[in-house]
Amino acid sequence: MMFNKDDFIQDCIKAVAEGQEAVRELVAEAVSDSSRVISELGEPEHAGIAPLYRSPELTIINFTWAPCMSLMPHNHQMFAVIGIYSGREDNIFWRRTDASIEAFGAKSLGAHEVVTLDHSMIHSVLNPIGKMTSAIHVYGGDFFAPDIPRSGWDHETLAEQPWDIEQVKTLFREADERFSLYAKSQR
Repeated sequence: MMFNKDDFIQDCIKAVAEGQEAVRELVAEAVSDSSRVISELGEPEHAGIAPLYRSPELTIINFTWAPCMSLMPHNHQMFAVIGIYSGREDNIFWRRTDASIEAFGAKSLGAHEVVTLDHSMIHSVLNPIGKMTSAIHVYGGDFFAPDIPRSGWDHETLAEQPWDIEQVKTLFREADERFSLYAKSQR
């Protein structure tokens, strides 16, 4: 069975009404064969956030992480299903304390693996390898304009701050530029 972006979107629209587990099954099937996803979405060449679908109930994003890129702890305020179709993604899971947050677990995902996060989960993400990592992320709401404001935490101080999607887009752009400069210097 070939991965088809439009069919996947329509299936996710139907599945979101059934809940996170139904979405997880679709994402797991989609990333079970990386070549199918890459054939439809293209070979990852640049780090970035590429929305495939967005509505108040559902957002589907093709994320591509630059090599050795990290993203600060953050929450989503909605469920998330993350399926890796190339590369590796390391997640650290955090929980709130009286003063800040503390790490309490981790999960490393490789190609064909899926993780589900509930609406209250806080996580940070690292691409620990020297090549691009690509994943399909499906959210149970509008990732870019959630009903409940999101938070991010400073990498160093772990101080909570309002989530700023433009700052995150800048982080992806800067990581992509660093990787491009590095790749050129290696030729």
